[in-house]
Amino acid sequence: MVSLSVAVITKNEAHNIADCLSSVVFADQVVVLDSGSTDGTTEIARSLGAEVSISSDWQGFGVQKNRALDAATSDWVLSLDADERVTPELAREIQAHLAQISGQPPAFALPRLTQFCGVWIRHCGWTPDYVLRLFQRGEARFTEDLVHEKLQMIRADTPVVRLKNPLLHYSYPTPEHYWRKLQRYSQDWARQRYARGERATIARAALSGLTAFVRSYVFQLGFLDGAMGFAVCTMQAQSAFGKYFELYCLGRKHDA
Repeated sequence: MVSLSVAVITKNEAHNIADCLSSVVFADQVVVLDSGSTDGTTEIARSLGAEVSISSDWQGFGVQKNRALDAATSDWVLSLDADERVTPELAREIQAHLAQISGQPPAFALPRLTQFCGVWIRHCGWTPDYVLRLFQRGEARFTEDLVHEKLQMIRADTPVVRLKNPLLHYSYPTPEHYWRKLQRYSQDWARQRYARGERATIARAALSGLTAFVRSYVFQLGFLDGAMGFAVCTMQAQSAFGKYFELYCLGRKHDA
């Protein structure tokens, strides 16, 4: 039997971490890398058997997630966010696949289902949302981006298998959570792009917002999710506008 590690990064996730870790009790090792929580996150994680370490030198999501991967010691690694839950059906599916590994090991993409203000969003470009998260240890690394980091396989020819049962994502319990994440991600995204020499105009920001709404509400069938679908698509438009507007403002500040 192969062994499995679960790697999670945290900061002030006391409201999430217990449910997250309780959903992966089938794993052989659970690694939690915290970046300076003050709400009891680390104490809760330790009480549930996790191996907790602290790294307050925050250099972005990609770097922090790679540090968590480095602490994993099992044959396979499942990378999770604190606001995600592995259902019993998904747990059984993961275990069944790992028990049958032969030949060149694949990586596994999990279909993520996201909840917004208590409603599961099944369109808007949020579903299907396959996230590459399960892989043989040492065969993948996250890009070192401040935000929107991606997991990349070291060997380009690694096959990717899509699992069937969803990974539940409780990312936005209230609009406030969305606005906080939007502000942080927009600022980090803009700083990262600005450092690479990119610039934006106000027209680009406006067009990005409009395009995001039409794409998610019309072409990705967001209207089928009702009132919450409209809210999600509107907020996605604000997100698209916001990050380019942040980039535009950084350019103006530099020019001034």
